[in-house]
Amino acid sequence: MDHQTTRQITNLDGFPKAAELIEITGAHALEASDRAIFNQLLQIAHDSGRLTEADAEWEVTLASLRQASSRHESNDRIRESLRRLRRTEVKVRYISPKTGRPRVLETTLLPATDTDVEDSSDATVQFTITKGLREILDRSNRWGRIKCEVSYAMTSKYAIALYEMICLRANRNHSVETIKITDFRELLGVPPGTYERGLDFQRKVIEPSLLEVNGLSNMGVEIALRRKHARAPIEAVSLTWWRKSGEEFREAIKERNRSKVGRMARLKGQAESVSPSSAEGKAAIDSDLEAYLAENRAKEKERKAKAIIGEPSFPLPAPQRLQTV
Repeated sequence: MDHQTTRQITNLDGFPKAAELIEITGAHALEASDRAIFNQLLQIAHDSGRLTEADAEWEVTLASLRQASSRHESNDRIRESLRRLRRTEVKVRYISPKTGRPRVLETTLLPATDTDVEDSSDATVQFTITKGLREILDRSNRWGRIKCEVSYAMTSKYAIALYEMICLRANRNHSVETIKITDFRELLGVPPGTYERGLDFQRKVIEPSLLEVNGLSNMGVEIALRRKHARAPIEAVSLTWWRKSGEEFREAIKERNRSKVGRMARLKGQAESVSPSSAEGKAAIDSDLEAYLAENRAKEKERKAKAIIGEPSFPLPAPQRLQTV
C-alpha cells in the first residue's frame, strides 16, 4: 500500500526512516557516529528496494562511510561503530498484526557484518538486517524523513535522537507534544542513572541537543521542562517544533557545509547574536545564564515558586529556548 514506509521514495527532505526505528529504546550504548552510520546503511538498504526481501544483503565501501563521518584516513572508527551496532541490543516496539496488541522485539540493529581485513581504498562491508526487524519494517506505516548529512554533522547522540523525533512529527496537524520524562530519556538514549539532577540533564542533554538541531537541521524545536512546582523533579517535557524557512533554513545549510572545527563555538555565537526582534520572535538572550544558574540557583527556585504556573521562567540562548514550569 502507498502509505507503507517501504514504498516511500527518498527525496530532498531525506529518506523515510520507520517510526519503529526512530522510537527504539535501549540504545544508550550507541555513540553519535554509530547512529549516523546506521542511518546511511539503512538508506542504502531502503533505496535498493530490497529492504524487506528475505536474505537481502548490501555492500558499501568503508571509505564512503569514513569520508561521510570524518577526515580520518583509518577505518578503525568505522569498524568500532559497526561492532557497537552488532553488539548493542535495542527494543523495537510494534503492534502485532495477529493480535493487535503491543509487542517488543529485542534485537541488535545489525546481526552481522562481513568486512575486508585490509584497509585498502576499495575495502567494503557487507551487511544485512534481521528477519524480525525486516518484518516490522514491512508493516510500518509511519516514518520521518531523515537527512544523513544532518546526522553526520551532529556530535551529540542526543541531538540525533531529538532530530529524528521531530522529523517523525513534522507533518502532524499540531506542533506541540508533552512526553513523560522517563519516556523522553529512553527515546533520547540517556543511560539509566545518569544526569538525574535537573540542572545536569539540562546542561548535558537538552542544551547541546537544542543547539545542534536548531543550528544544523531543517527543523526548529523548543523544549519546556514540566514540574509540579519549582523544587520538584522534572516530570515531563513539552516539545514545540516547526519547519525552517528563509534565512533560518539557509544558515543551517551553510553551517553543515563548514568544518566541524569550532562548530559549537559558532553555534553558540550565532545564538548570542539573535536579537529579540528577530523574525522568528525568539526570546532575548542572557549570555551569562549558565553562570547565573550556578551561582544563584537557590534564589531562582524561590522566584519561580512564586511565578504563575504555565508562564515561562527564563529564556536560553536562541534559536533554542528552554523553559521550566
